[in-house]
Amino acid sequence: MSLTKKSGKSGCYAKVSEDITMLHEEILHRCFRCGYCKMPSSYIDLNCPSYLAFRFETYSPGGRMWLLRAWLDGKITLSKRFSEIMFSCTACGNCTEHCPFPGFKDLLLEAFTAARGAFLDEGLVPAGVRDYLTRMQLHGNPYGLPAKKRADWAGGTEIAPFTDQEYLFFAGDEGAYDTRGQEIARSAAKLLAKAGISFGILTMGENSDGNDVRASGETALFEELAKNNTDLFNKKNVKKIITLSPHGFNAFKKDYPELGGNYQVFHYTQVLAFNMGKLKFRENSDPVLATYHDPCYLGRHNMDYYSSRMMLSAVPGLKIAEMDRNKQNALCCGGGGGNFFTDVLSSGNESPARSRVREAKATGATIMAVSCPLCAIMLEDAVKAEGLDGDLRIMEVSEIVNDRIL
Repeated sequence: MSLTKKSGKSGCYAKVSEDITMLHEEILHRCFRCGYCKMPSSYIDLNCPSYLAFRFETYSPGGRMWLLRAWLDGKITLSKRFSEIMFSCTACGNCTEHCPFPGFKDLLLEAFTAARGAFLDEGLVPAGVRDYLTRMQLHGNPYGLPAKKRADWAGGTEIAPFTDQEYLFFAGDEGAYDTRGQEIARSAAKLLAKAGISFGILTMGENSDGNDVRASGETALFEELAKNNTDLFNKKNVKKIITLSPHGFNAFKKDYPELGGNYQVFHYTQVLAFNMGKLKFRENSDPVLATYHDPCYLGRHNMDYYSSRMMLSAVPGLKIAEMDRNKQNALCCGGGGGNFFTDVLSSGNESPARSRVREAKATGATIMAVSCPLCAIMLEDAVKAEGLDGDLRIMEVSEIVNDRIL
């Protein structure tokens, strides 16, 4: 999907795809910037990550819609500043959750994605975005590391290669290449094994799921990555997939079916939530207060607010204190839409990750539970920036459970 601007006797217009040629132009016209898109349902906080970080109206969803309409009308031109505004969106979905107009609101993120495609076509993208997409194109992952190292995270474990097991476990880019992500991947895999889940991993050939590449507007590259994966999965006769990351879960579930990838897809918490009875917990565990951070691609994008909470509620001695912004109102950590790798968002005091850990600390919790490796890494950095080391610990849900089982 791409958004291009053309000029002629009748002026400028948008072309998004042949079947919805004028759709985005229509929704841009309908937005009158009421402001609900940048807030949670309580209206007492700011919930748009880029608006929270920069505090200029142009960085809000309504502001972006205003700019896009002005561009399509020929009143402004594409520019470096305009590009930074568009690529600062983390695709968190808060705008689609809180926009008051049914139907119209479901197209907001698609309009932003299409616009970013137009900037890519013109070569007007922030350097971080350019480098991120280049690494994806050349290496199939955002770290620029060799594909042959993708399964190294499982070295020294008893995790088996995928043959005829019930599930393929997909660790994703962070689980495969990031040091912290590798720890989380091993933790989740250990828990799946403890629960008796039949799974294996691929040891060669797969690449990034491409979820955030698609959100960045690079549709052709996303389709290339997806085709590589679906060809491999189909060759291996994969029927069911467990993902470590909600981002991969979203891509496999929503986008791959149109590209020949028809699988039953689960986030690992969804599998374990109904298998917690198979685990044996230590007796007399020390009481602890935790709070849970909803990842955007498991929560708002896929409406699962309960699998992780079900897992946590089964842990003896663990109590949950909800943050004011939770479930459909949760504040994004700021890592979505590729921003984890492109770093278009500010890392200052009002960055979404730092705002989020302050909110977690205010609950009195000593543990902030997460179920996304991107969130874990973003929030751990924020804890350090806030000087909260020793007061608030970021733990992935499987790590919390593993700490308390026999």
